[in-house]
Amino acid sequence: MTASVTGPSVRKALSPATLCALCVGLSLCALLAVPGNFPGLGGQARLTLAVFALTTCAWIGTPIDDTYVALGGGLALAATGVISSETLFGTLGDATVWLLICAFVLAAAVTRTGLPTRAAAFLVSGARSVRQLVHLTTAALVVSAFAIPATSGRAALALPVFLALAAALRERVRLVVMLALLFPTVILLSAVATLIGAGAHLITVSVLWESTGQHIGFTRWLLLGLPLAVASSHLAAEAVLLTTTRRADRREGVRVTVEDIQQHSTTRVTGPLSPPQARSALLLGTVVVLWCAEPLHGVPPSLVALIGAVVAASPALGTVGLKDALKTVPWSLLLFMAATMAMGVALSASGAAQWLVGGLPGGAAVPPWAFLSGVVVVSTAAHLLLQSRSARSSVLVPLVVAAAAGAGVNPVSAALASTAAAGFCHTLPASAKPVALFADLPETPTYTPRDLLRLSAVLAPLTALLVVVFALAVWPLLGVPVH
Repeated sequence: MTASVTGPSVRKALSPATLCALCVGLSLCALLAVPGNFPGLGGQARLTLAVFALTTCAWIGTPIDDTYVALGGGLALAATGVISSETLFGTLGDATVWLLICAFVLAAAVTRTGLPTRAAAFLVSGARSVRQLVHLTTAALVVSAFAIPATSGRAALALPVFLALAAALRERVRLVVMLALLFPTVILLSAVATLIGAGAHLITVSVLWESTGQHIGFTRWLLLGLPLAVASSHLAAEAVLLTTTRRADRREGVRVTVEDIQQHSTTRVTGPLSPPQARSALLLGTVVVLWCAEPLHGVPPSLVALIGAVVAASPALGTVGLKDALKTVPWSLLLFMAATMAMGVALSASGAAQWLVGGLPGGAAVPPWAFLSGVVVVSTAAHLLLQSRSARSSVLVPLVVAAAAGAGVNPVSAALASTAAAGFCHTLPASAKPVALFADLPETPTYTPRDLLRLSAVLAPLTALLVVVFALAVWPLLGVPVH
């Protein structure tokens, strides 16, 4: 009986992809272990590169949990002395990690009241044409980036709204499929609007601070990321609309009332706000305003979030118990982020990142537009190998920051461009959790892998070009020069 239980799991673990990843990782480690190879590469840098090679190959080619792999990599770097144990454990106590924890508590309190569903229903009910419905839905999803941290959390919150819209439009199947594709597309691209939009943003901020000493707070990220999020989201909405519907579908009017959504929603979306909804709206609005006004009052966003979380879970004013709210926090994601942040520190501090990019052709002779374009192209395509957005940033951002210094490009501009471009991950259903969530909906029409490929062929070059335009023309006007 034991053989029948373990046999399939062993065969799965030793799949061709796993064996290939293992061979590549071990081969790279063997090359790094020979002292004569790669002259000029120090011992700590060799250890760092070996750990990165193994962890990256494990992320790409094995079914092992990404968090487990990241923790193993961080532990190996600490055990070999590349980083200190204080560095490894200190990343979990970073202010940005606390910001994310408190943001999840706030999100749980707001979601419990049904306020997000009500707000979305009110917004989309104003549509009178298909294009209006698409762009109003897009606007609602962009706004949700301020209330719900991480893309998977926003996808879970938006799913009931989509199902209500799908039920109201059940006679128009192509519109339902279009909306099924629109929701995850906008959720992923609009995450760049805020610092809490994705865990990868916190990794980027950490790497920039450790490597260059430059700090990007909530307000500065908002100033740089929100315009890009709005532009890319509405551009993507048009791409989704044009690639999944016909002209006749777009010409025919549409009317979705609040009552239509109420029929298919367990949350009350009509009538005056309930007291819990009013308190949640006031609390969320106050927290967001304080986040944005950080330069005026000087209170760190993490402290503002902690105050908001305490109020949201308080017995008198709160709408959710603290234990219930903490259950919604993705602790696995936080551990993954902490470990990969520590690995990013090791890649920069050991000199491994500088050595890796030292052999790039051109150096300072490469024009800034060519360098940034290359960064954006690589970051856009990276989701085909690394499905985790945080893993992509932990691998790419330290290298990009090191290469930017050699090319005479502002590391902040390059890191932001890489992180923004890595938000594109729409090619396959398994490329991102929101895409996978909306791809498998029982009794509801949804998109196929062919629909994703058709959209990606159009959207990938458009979003990459948009990021390059922002890095070269828009961000310099907002205080992030190219040089």
